[in-house]
Amino acid sequence: MTKHLGRTTWSDHWKPTRRPLLVVPIGACEQHGPHLPLDTDTRIAVALAQSLADKYDEGDLLVTPALGITASGEHASFPGTLSIGAAVMEQVIIELVRSADWSAGVVLVNGHGGNRVAVEQAVRVLHAEQRRVLAWWPNIPGGDAHAGDTETSMMLALAPDLVRMHRAEVGNTEPLANLLDEMLEGGVRAVSANGVLGDPRHASATHGRNTLTRLNIDLVAAVDEWWE
Repeated sequence: MTKHLGRTTWSDHWKPTRRPLLVVPIGACEQHGPHLPLDTDTRIAVALAQSLADKYDEGDLLVTPALGITASGEHASFPGTLSIGAAVMEQVIIELVRSADWSAGVVLVNGHGGNRVAVEQAVRVLHAEQRRVLAWWPNIPGGDAHAGDTETSMMLALAPDLVRMHRAEVGNTEPLANLLDEMLEGGVRAVSANGVLGDPRHASATHGRNTLTRLNIDLVAAVDEWWE
């Protein structure tokens, strides 16, 4: 059997005694500085979702097609960014999980922090409806906020051909907490002309692989505890 929902047929899932857990990668299509592709968040979320599925027997977990255009309004002033807004994103998550009642539950593997409010509100609604859903978020102590060393390193590990290191340049390196008020008012452009929050110039694939490994360990542990 495959570990990708899109490669199965409906008749693979009709047996109530073997219901798969669905893993939904949630990314974005938004600017990531002058050096990273617009689908950076989606690629990272897909990689983590796949690494989670790889830890389980075939048929236990299925990775769904990714949500690749989500709530990215804070990046709207940069060309290339697409966004459906937080309100629509919240409803998308609610309806997606409702439609998966045939499964054992849904794990939302989040790769874009800008979706947090929408996803958390959706999960509250779904939990009130007694639906099984887990929203997991990456936690990288000391990591920078956007398109800096952390994301650039992960992309060098996942898709080095898409990283334009010759264009990498330092952005705003202030802690994110110090920038939130201004960002809420004017978006990322208000605090970083190049869209970078951090410094990607010394990123490395080794650091990226190590970061992905740590995130995968955390994700697997979270799902194991929730699904036991």
